[in-house]
Amino acid sequence: MDISFLGGPRPQRGVGVVAPFDFALDRELWRWVPDEVSLHLTRTPFVPVEVSLDLARLVSEHETLGEAVRALTAVAPEVVAYACTSGSFVDGIAGERAMCAAMTRAGALPSVTTSGALLEALAELRVRRVALVTPYTVSVTRALQEFVAEAGVRVTGCAFMGLTRHIWQVPYRDVVAMARTAVRPGGADALFISCTNLPTYDVIPQLEAELRIPVLSANQVTMWAALRRLGTRAVGPYQALLDEAAREWPVLPEETQEHQEGPS
Repeated sequence: MDISFLGGPRPQRGVGVVAPFDFALDRELWRWVPDEVSLHLTRTPFVPVEVSLDLARLVSEHETLGEAVRALTAVAPEVVAYACTSGSFVDGIAGERAMCAAMTRAGALPSVTTSGALLEALAELRVRRVALVTPYTVSVTRALQEFVAEAGVRVTGCAFMGLTRHIWQVPYRDVVAMARTAVRPGGADALFISCTNLPTYDVIPQLEAELRIPVLSANQVTMWAALRRLGTRAVGPYQALLDEAAREWPVLPEETQEHQEGPS
């Protein structure tokens, strides 16, 4: 049987991803990627340290990132992303920019980090006040708050889980509960759910419908920013960052009734 007419595979554009050694959500990253793009993942070397500020610094050393990026250049990606939130905010905005510069030098290609992508997303949505959810301990959570504040964005509420391992095993219901707690103080323009190892893809539309503000997550903003550098779009139904139509919150029936009745 002659099957030569099938030809070869379709050309793919590549996004290189450097992830921490304990990253377990490869499949979640892929869910934001259109068919014409391929992800090429590599991981930083294992270190026997739990999730902490120390680990964030260890997995984001410039030499470590440079070696990972050089390995990825063998498959010729067009952009490289460092998929780690804490590792890219731990030394502030200057540290994040230096990280991108180090990766670009190593691979001669555009580079993004999760925390840098977060700031891009906040600017894209004109967010000045944000609520935060993290799986981290208080010290790592505080470092994220400081990073966001350094960018001129006010943190209106925060909820954290205090975890140091197995973050990828957190169920969606816990993420939703923490989101409600973080937003409860009110006044947030958006919610950010931190950590690329925390599952979020399926809860984003649900939370946006309930909270009526954009909901951003670490993996979402990472893929959004990386794909934007390719001139293409991340895919994700009913996610405000990815779809302008999703930012037009419909008027709820109870709001209509309140408007008609007027203030009491």
